[in-house]
Amino acid sequence: MSRSTQSKPSTHKPRQVRDAEATKKYILDAAEVEFAKCGLSGARTEAIAKGAGVTTAMIYYYFQSKEGLYQAVLQRPAVEMHEGFKQLNLDQFPPEQALRILVKEAIAYEAAHPQRGMLWFQEANQNQGKYFKQGNWQENFKYLINILERGMAEGCFRQLDPFLTTMHIIGICNFYFNAYENIKHTRPDLQLLSPEMIEQHTQAAVNFILAGVGRLREKI
Repeated sequence: MSRSTQSKPSTHKPRQVRDAEATKKYILDAAEVEFAKCGLSGARTEAIAKGAGVTTAMIYYYFQSKEGLYQAVLQRPAVEMHEGFKQLNLDQFPPEQALRILVKEAIAYEAAHPQRGMLWFQEANQNQGKYFKQGNWQENFKYLINILERGMAEGCFRQLDPFLTTMHIIGICNFYFNAYENIKHTRPDLQLLSPEMIEQHTQAAVNFILAGVGRLREKI
């Protein structure tokens, strides 16, 4: 047996693993579009399979059921954002800088996945958050809550309710993308999802948020 023949089995398995990972990503990407449009109850596995370029049997092979696929779709953003925030090492920065970094990261993520807002709408509307709560989103909220609490403790942020302020900041970051299909009609002269407009939105959001949480200046 030649050396080249002997080497073939060693390269076959890694390719299979890569192919499996790629196939799952194609399925998740297609499913995200379908679930964002139709929610869990209205989504069709046939449409997801067509969008992913696979058979419906392949979907059930990897995710067992439509519900299992839906759970994986909702879980993916929670995991991605958690890993992204973790890598920022926000505790090493002063609270104002940490908040600025986190807001920019959150908006950049939303800009890269503008359709995901509809996932949360469909989940709230159809399932009242039944599957959303399984995504461990509270871990992502903690990054922002911890920054706010640290800033208040150090005296650079005014005293605020950390949870409510976190919800308000999330709204500032997300609404621009979640409501895009509606608000684009209020300013048809603007390309709201262009890199230039997203940069303007980011800077305006950062400035607005920092002004809101910062200590109020004493009146003279």
